[in-house]
Amino acid sequence: EASAADTLHQIIGQAKKHPNLISLLVFIGARGTGAGLYLLRLALFNPDVSWDRKNNPEPWNKLGPND
Repeated sequence: EASAADTLHQIIGQAKKHPNLISLLVFIGARGTGAGLYLLRLALFNPDVSWDRKNNPEPWNKLGPND
């Protein structure tokens, strides 16, 4: 089994052999980070998501006609 450190070491070794891969890895990492942050924003700040089922089990029943 390859550990995370082995995988990282292999990626760094490939980047040293092929410097053109560095920009590709940076963009893939930035896209993955951006996607993760976007999902986190949707999960935490979207009004369609209700994490608190104890205090407000059916939040759609408390909406007004113009909400």
